[in-house]
Amino acid sequence: MKIDNFIRDIPDFPNPGIIFKDITPLLANHSALVSCADQLAALSPKGVNIDKVIGVESRGFIIGGMIAERLGAGFVPVRKKGKLPYKVKSKNYSLEYGEDTLEIHIDAIQPGEHVLIHDDVLATGGTAKAVCDLVVELGGVVVQCNFIMKLDFLSGKDKLNAPISSLLTY
Repeated sequence: MKIDNFIRDIPDFPNPGIIFKDITPLLANHSALVSCADQLAALSPKGVNIDKVIGVESRGFIIGGMIAERLGAGFVPVRKKGKLPYKVKSKNYSLEYGEDTLEIHIDAIQPGEHVLIHDDVLATGGTAKAVCDLVVELGGVVVQCNFIMKLDFLSGKDKLNAPISSLLTY
């Protein structure tokens, strides 16, 4: 199934000049949602046991959990500051339109665990780099960063020291 048929452009969101790639039509269509999760799980590295799949707040939670189920892995949410209930490790990062902080539970990743990071879009790479840094700081091994889409014109891939896969490239 061509999932790009379920991505819509929203001009000037959240700021003037930005064209937001909206995945809510994809999420609302059962067949497209299942197909997207299947396609993303199929992109995972062959011959590597994935111990954990990280889903990045908030859209990364939805399909990230589905990918974890398909790969027989645990699921770990990475959230914005103040949203996780237990002890956390934090990382500040830059967005294409501001700054923020991400957090992960300190016991979410064990040393040596193989981790696949999933988010909906790779833009400037700040979010993905922050998550990669958190995984490494906890002793995990980032085996892949996995996205529904990457926006190559923003060069986010240049910030990452891990293999990248995506279903769509803009």
